[in-house]
Amino acid sequence: MFTETTTLIVGAFDVEPSVASDGGEATNGRTARRIASTIGRMISNGSLEVGTRLPTVRELSRHLGVSPTTVSEAWRRLADVGAIETRGRNGSFVRHPTGPGGPRRYRQISEGPGHFALDLSSGTPDPELLPDLAPIVARVSRQSLTSSYLDHPVLPALEDELRTTWPFAPEAITVVDGALDALDRVASVVLRLGDRVVVEHPGFPPMLDLLERLACDIVGVDVDDEGLDIGQLRDVVGTGPPAAVILQPRAQNPAGVAMSTRRAKAIADVLRPIAALVVEDDHANEISSAPLTSVGAWLPERTVHIRSFSKSHGPDLRLGAVGGSGDVVTAVENRRLLGPGWSSRILQSVLLELIRHPDTSATLRRARETYAERRVVVSRVLAERGVAVTGTDGINVWMAVDDERAAVVALAAQGVGVAPGAPFLVRPDTDHLRVTISALSTPSELTSVAEQLAAAASLATTRRRHHQPAAHR
Repeated sequence: MFTETTTLIVGAFDVEPSVASDGGEATNGRTARRIASTIGRMISNGSLEVGTRLPTVRELSRHLGVSPTTVSEAWRRLADVGAIETRGRNGSFVRHPTGPGGPRRYRQISEGPGHFALDLSSGTPDPELLPDLAPIVARVSRQSLTSSYLDHPVLPALEDELRTTWPFAPEAITVVDGALDALDRVASVVLRLGDRVVVEHPGFPPMLDLLERLACDIVGVDVDDEGLDIGQLRDVVGTGPPAAVILQPRAQNPAGVAMSTRRAKAIADVLRPIAALVVEDDHANEISSAPLTSVGAWLPERTVHIRSFSKSHGPDLRLGAVGGSGDVVTAVENRRLLGPGWSSRILQSVLLELIRHPDTSATLRRARETYAERRVVVSRVLAERGVAVTGTDGINVWMAVDDERAAVVALAAQGVGVAPGAPFLVRPDTDHLRVTISALSTPSELTSVAEQLAAAASLATTRRRHHQPAAHR
């Protein structure tokens, strides 16, 4: 029976543009992912109200011209985020989405097989290259910095310092508890179930987990030596405007690339005709060896720039600044009033002292130069052994391997922990490892570990060749 709800859903596909599927091939838009995303948007915008009974799998598959398996997979995706519920023979119904379980990708890179003699999977900075907090903390006043729970969330002096170094003139600026907190809060006030979001491929696993938890339609765009591939971005926008584009302007994690000024302007030109929000995650801050450029220089009212101080000034400061679009930043501040209210003004005061202290710039310069030197050594050894490495910036190396699982296991057997590449991928199309070089210090250690990495990269090919029948050798 062709019910009213079926008519509504099928009608939504009549206006859906054709898109590329996860594998990149052209489709009519009726993949399981697209079906789930389309219905998710209908739930978000109220076209499908809570309590609405959905068509049966067979009914919808018949009218969409797809297999029942495809619709069943779409139903499973929607059920995973709590957008629908099945009541046995009574059918499936729309409900308020609750989000899926834990951060699957994040756990894949943070929960390895055990403790390692040398852990190169963490993505954390070298503690020896961080500013010394002891004299700074001693100078911070012990008196309360809060006169009212409705005080402005940012210390005025800190806001002044941030504005002077922001890559464009922000309409508003606030401070939250680090880059991930910022991404979470911006996404929560901007994105809805089924929204299309462009991300970098490869990208940052916790951010991908966050978007999956919000049940967004994630579209990966490759990165090259200058940032997001502009041709791919243009194609994606042509098939359906995204609600947001999330990128890392420098020290891209994991690929280590930095966005050029030319590329930032090109991104702004592609996005100018549509209403997409640009979210920039400058997680490396001043330990990056690349200059900072921002799409906000061309689209300031539609850009939110995030600056983390974790890798540069100290992970335990737990501070990040959010500046740009006034509507978005104000919405984040207002929502925080119903939660933490503000980030510790004592820690803000410590950060302010760090920024102003003359020794800090020298410490950051030393860290920046040291990380760059370590990266060069490891990348050079890998390249000499025929291992492809991308990028030139940041504390991580993104290296190609013949068999990701075999490489991770082989290195673990030698006491070396690395992050598998799969959690960083929107599309499972390559085998890589992410290696954090901040834990390597001496030249001999850098070279020795790089040799181990190179051996692991080709291990799987050697084994496959070894086991091939003689006729195929």
